Amino acid sequence: MFREDYLLTNETGKRLYENYAKNLPIIDYHCHLLPQEIYENRQFIDLGEMWLAHDHYKWRAMRTFGIDERYITGNASYYEKYMKFAEIMPELIGNPLYIWCALELKRYFGIEEPLCKENAEEIYQKTKAVIEEKHMTPRYCMKVSNVELVCTTQDPIDELYYHKKLEAKDCESIKVWSAFRPDKAFYAEKQGFSDYINCLSQAAQMDIFNFQSLMQALEKRLEYFAEIGTMISDNGIEDFTWMDYSVQEIENIFVKAIGGKTLSQKEIAQYRSCFLMEMAQIYNRHHFVMQLHIGTYQGANKSRELHIGAACGFDCTDDSTRIKSIGELLDRLTKTDALPKTILYPLDARNIENYAVLAAGFCEAPIRAKVQLGAPWWFNDQCYGIKRQFEAVANLYPIALSVGMLTDSRSFLSYPRHELYRRVLCNYFGELVERGEYFSSEKDLKKVVENVCYYNAKNYFVR
Repeated sequence: MFREDYLLTNETGKRLYENYAKNLPIIDYHCHLLPQEIYENRQFIDLGEMWLAHDHYKWRAMRTFGIDERYITGNASYYEKYMKFAEIMPELIGNPLYIWCALELKRYFGIEEPLCKENAEEIYQKTKAVIEEKHMTPRYCMKVSNVELVCTTQDPIDELYYHKKLEAKDCESIKVWSAFRPDKAFYAEKQGFSDYINCLSQAAQMDIFNFQSLMQALEKRLEYFAEIGTMISDNGIEDFTWMDYSVQEIENIFVKAIGGKTLSQKEIAQYRSCFLMEMAQIYNRHHFVMQLHIGTYQGANKSRELHIGAACGFDCTDDSTRIKSIGELLDRLTKTDALPKTILYPLDARNIENYAVLAAGFCEAPIRAKVQLGAPWWFNDQCYGIKRQFEAVANLYPIALSVGMLTDSRSFLSYPRHELYRRVLCNYFGELVERGEYFSSEKDLKKVVENVCYYNAKNYFVR
C-alpha cells in the first residue's frame, strides 16, 4: 500500500510538503505529449492504453524481462500488453516504474493495492469502470493533476495546427505551448538532411540556398511559434565539440551537406558550433529560453531501432561532450552580449556538479538564474537521481533558484513525477533544518519551497 508519508522521513519535511508544496499548480515546461491527443480529448480505452501506448520507460523494462515485442510495441491488444506488464510489477523493486505506477493507480483511480499477476484482471476492470464513469480523457488527467501549462516539443516545420485550435478553444484554462526544436537542421551529416531543408523551405515560404538563408528560415519559423505564446526552445545534443570556423567554411559545409556528401568530423564540429551560436543569438533576440539537452546516445541498439523505430527505448547516456565545449559556446555568446536564458541538462549524472559550476559562472544581473542546471532528466528523473542532484550541487548552485521539475513524458498519467520531486525536495530541506544547517524563518522557507515548485518556472518562462 502506498503510504502518504512516502519519502517524508522527518517532521519538518512533512510540514513543508503538506502546507506549501502539495497543492501548487504544475508547470510542465518540457514534455513530449501529442497536441492532437490534447485537442481531441478522446476518452481512453483502458489502463493498457494509458500506460503502454507511448511509454518507452515501460517498454525498456519489459524487454529486460524477455517479454516478446508483440506485447510491447507490437500488435497485441492494450489489454494483453497491460497483463504482461502487470506480471513484472512485483519484480521492479527499486525501479521508478514501481512507485510511478503505484502513485498513478492511487491518484487517478483510488487503488492502493500493489499490482501483480494475481490481481491484474481485477485492477483492470476497476480502472476500466473509472475511465468510463469519469470519462477520463487527456484534459481530465491534466485538470485533476492541477496542470497550468504544458510545453510539448515540435519541429520548426510543424504548422502547430492543434496548438492553435487549443488556443482558440481555451481548454479549461490549461495553456499548451510548444518548444522550438531544430535538431534536424543541426545534424547536417545525417541521412535525409537535404530533404528536410526542402521541407523547411516550404514551411518558411522562402528559398534556402546557403547557411545564412537557413538561419533566416529558422528565425521565421521561430516567430511563427512565438505567435502561440511560447518562448522556449529545445536542442538535443548527442555530442558536441567546439571548433572554430569561418563564414566561408560553414557555407562550403552546408553546400556539401545538402549535396549528400559525407562530412568530416572537423566539418561536423564546425557546423554544429556555428549552428548553436547562430540559433542562440536568434533565441536571445526573441527572448526565448535555450534548453540544451546534452549527452544522449541515440539508438544505441541500431538494429532493433531500425526494425521497431526511434524513441522506443533504445537510447542511452553518453559522455563525449566536453564541458569545455559548452563553456566555449556560452563564453562566445557572452562576449557579444547574445547569451539567452539557458538551461543545461547533462544526461551523464557524473557531470552534474561540473555543469552546476559552469552555469553559475555565466549568471549576471538583472536576471535571476540566467543560466542554470536543469532538473534531473530522463534516466535521472527518479527519487534517487533527484536527491543525488540536490546533495551534489546545492553548494555550487543555489537550489532556491531552480525552475523545478518536468515530466519529459509522453503519458498523461505522469504528473505524479512532480509530486515525487516535491516530496524529495521538502524532505531534503527538512533534513537540513533538523540538523541545524538551516535556521531562517518559516516565511523564508515557505518562499523557497513555493518558488522551486512553481513560481520560479512561472517567472522564468515569460518574455
